[in-house]
Amino acid sequence: MEPRVHIGEKEASGVRFAIVVSQWNEFLTSRLFDGAIDALESHGATESGVEVFKVPGAFELPLACLKAAESGRFDAVIALGLVLRGETPHFDFVAGEAARGITEASLRSGIPVLFGVITADTVGQAVDRCGSKSANKGYEAAMAAIEIVDLYRKMEVEQGVKGKEKKLSHGV
Repeated sequence: MEPRVHIGEKEASGVRFAIVVSQWNEFLTSRLFDGAIDALESHGATESGVEVFKVPGAFELPLACLKAAESGRFDAVIALGLVLRGETPHFDFVAGEAARGITEASLRSGIPVLFGVITADTVGQAVDRCGSKSANKGYEAAMAAIEIVDLYRKMEVEQGVKGKEKKLSHGV
């Protein structure tokens, strides 16, 4: 059997992205941001096609992502942040709620919201995930955003928009 396979292309020209980035642990989230910008720029995104929203911490990411997604101005939202484990259960609450809320923002809005939030036990683990392209979770999240927007556009053209789903703002 050879089923029909659908996959998104790695082309970001004409696509509008929101990047929502946490300022907490900025010495590392800035590296995630740089990785995301590198991915978008090297795949055709323009400066006018990217807007950045800075929130205080990872806990604030979900609502800002939802607001960006529901604005109708973006084809995808990229959430970037870092939660480091400490000596209290605070890590579990923040990391869990950030993940749940980012997922919910995507499901509620119908706009892809990509998860570029690192959860790490140590600064060393976090540094390892904020490195070069192949080891930068911001880069990876942006690449996923590029591909999923293209895939969803293809699905809209072929299958049409059904139910409460929202059409991506710039069509094909």
